[in-house]
Amino acid sequence: MRRIKIPTIDIYGQKNLYQIFIGINLALVGIASIFYTYNIVENIDVREKRQLATFAQLLEYQSNRADLTEDITSLFEINSENIRLGRIPVLVVEKSGKPLYGLNLDIPTNISPAQNQQLLEEAFETMKNDHPPIPVNLGGIDQLIYFSDSPLLVQMRYYPYVQLVSLLVLSFLAYLVFSASRTAEQNRVWVGLAKETAHQLGTPIASLMGWVEVFKTDPERYPLEYTTEMEKDIKRLEMITTRFSSIGSVPSMKHEDVGEVVGTFLTYLKRRISTKVKLDFKNELPTAIHLSLNRNLFEWVIENICKNAVDAMEGVGAIQVRMSASNRGEIVIDITDTGKGIPRTSWQKVFKPGISTKKRGWGLGLTLAKRIIEEYHHGKLFVKWSEVGKGTTFRMVLRTQLNLNE
Repeated sequence: MRRIKIPTIDIYGQKNLYQIFIGINLALVGIASIFYTYNIVENIDVREKRQLATFAQLLEYQSNRADLTEDITSLFEINSENIRLGRIPVLVVEKSGKPLYGLNLDIPTNISPAQNQQLLEEAFETMKNDHPPIPVNLGGIDQLIYFSDSPLLVQMRYYPYVQLVSLLVLSFLAYLVFSASRTAEQNRVWVGLAKETAHQLGTPIASLMGWVEVFKTDPERYPLEYTTEMEKDIKRLEMITTRFSSIGSVPSMKHEDVGEVVGTFLTYLKRRISTKVKLDFKNELPTAIHLSLNRNLFEWVIENICKNAVDAMEGVGAIQVRMSASNRGEIVIDITDTGKGIPRTSWQKVFKPGISTKKRGWGLGLTLAKRIIEEYHHGKLFVKWSEVGKGTTFRMVLRTQLNLNE
């Protein structure tokens, strides 16, 4: 039978493509909206200039003709009313620069002529650079009509910038929501996978424990040294199962001696890595310090970092684990290797899910280590130093209530 391959969509692998697609669409919508608003602003501007040009013509006609018809008078009144309702500031000025009177200038009526003239001159200083004046001849005297944009037009001119800022804010919020949603979904996937792994390991571990008990009943056929080693491996599997089942749950914390926890585990780990790797531990803490830890998870962090170091050195090199007190009284654990090193641009990337330099592996070790230290133990885990070809130092910082510098 011919096998049918069902196509799948790799959402995480194509995240950049989706972000680019969304970004382009937002940019197109924003540009179209800004241009549309700009077109409206230009139309309002043209309309106001036409109103002022008509006002100037009618004012000039009314001032220079004695035989005014009712239609001309009505047209002038309508045009003046439109300018008043549109709140377009208008100022009639002599050619010498002395302002005479105006419309929509917000000048009080109950002031003296001198105060009125002063306010007209202040309005003139504000308006004279807004638009080129319209020359008119009123009663045989050449004068100029100055005007400014209406409040509506001023607001509309700023509106595209408000739109642009709003779109940028919405784009940023959309990016945050998308990133948070994607991260939450990834976390659910990793948590579900870890718990399912722990569940699947439970049955064979229980079966192995039963077989070990059976082997113990026949020591002549199954030597004790064999069953003892099997028990060690089963305990190791139980510890791994406990670690996986703790992911996504609130782990139980217990006050432990940090130096003892790290030292004991490194002694255990030293016998299980390459004999060509020198593992050195230096505890420079002034005294035994007890912190609230989940021992299984904390040991897992040490193990992940050390095993990554062994892989980076390809089984040959040196690892130094150093514990000390920082200037701020925090516990600092530096794990330094002589491996390949990490480029500066990748110091943050190594903690992201799926990032791995190994042919086999899911790239979750450092991701889980960072989460265990920062979310459960309220500390920090980061790359302190790394140089390609020379090695890497991972640093853990753990807070304590004690003043370690005293």
